Amino acid sequence: MRRHRPSRNWGARIHEITWAGVEAVVLENELLRVTVLVGKGGDVAEFCYKPRDMDFVWLSPDGLRDPRDVAGGAGDDVALFLDGYEGGWQEVLPNGGGPSTYRGAAFAQHGEVAGLPWDSEIVADEAREVAVRLTVRGRRMPLRVAKTLRLRAGEAELVIEEELVNESGVALEAMWGHHIVFGAPFLRPGHRIRLGAGARVVPHETAIGPGGRRVRGGGPHAWPRVPADGGGVVDLDVVPGAGVPSEIVYLTGLEEGRYEVVDPAGFGMRVRWDVDVLPHLWLWQEFGATTGHPWWGRAYVMGLEPFAGYPTDGLAAAVANGTALTLEPHARRSLWLRAAVIEEGT
Repeated sequence: MRRHRPSRNWGARIHEITWAGVEAVVLENELLRVTVLVGKGGDVAEFCYKPRDMDFVWLSPDGLRDPRDVAGGAGDDVALFLDGYEGGWQEVLPNGGGPSTYRGAAFAQHGEVAGLPWDSEIVADEAREVAVRLTVRGRRMPLRVAKTLRLRAGEAELVIEEELVNESGVALEAMWGHHIVFGAPFLRPGHRIRLGAGARVVPHETAIGPGGRRVRGGGPHAWPRVPADGGGVVDLDVVPGAGVPSEIVYLTGLEEGRYEVVDPAGFGMRVRWDVDVLPHLWLWQEFGATTGHPWWGRAYVMGLEPFAGYPTDGLAAAVANGTALTLEPHARRSLWLRAAVIEEGT
């Protein structure tokens, strides 16, 4: 923490805080307040649009907990992520989804950088723009990530610029993604997902929760109307009501890294990213059908997650199907991502 940094309460500004015992940085301007958990995964735990007091980040019923305070339950490679999951938006690397072993390295659910504290440095602090640079090194795979989160005065858009580095002299494969999840208070039945042309839907091979599934296996299918598991069709671009079966599908063939989630009036969130680096989009839906662990019927959430690699079975499965990101010795890969609040016509 920087005790003697000049302060400002107008324009773009940045604050260093502690939230539930976790170090965090708040980037703020006239329209947005974005809180980033430096001490836990670099998570975006708040993305609040001030004119409507609307936070687009889903906060789990248990909220943010200090990772040091969640011990006590039986441990496993899934609980390691879920016990500290506050909702929010996570950086996922090098393993997406379930536990997996890659070249002798065992990774837990969404392991490993989402569970690590990151270093932080304020790199811009002016009324017209603020920015913080976060860095982390993997412990089980020699990968380093540096990302800069930037907010400009008068703009309702967060800009993220990243670099992934292979710090070894051997080629590596990895899953890299942004675990972006929407929920209350924003997400409601009837909201729509808007995508560009060309998207194809690849269903997960099996049901992921109790009560079956919504989408028939197989594919790929053309977005957004896909065959339903019990006959008929499912409109995947329309957010359904509570209680429908849980589902995850993978969107491929994207011509552009861009989606929008909007209410019937056209208010919502637009996410854009470098589709050459993250060519797939995971669509995860949990609308209360899981009445056991970990959701206990309390989750009405939807993830739209840009990713290098699928399925949610982990890195070994992505390597096997050829969708994992390959990094040559000492290679660097850059990535940009932008998340903006939109009103109809903007």
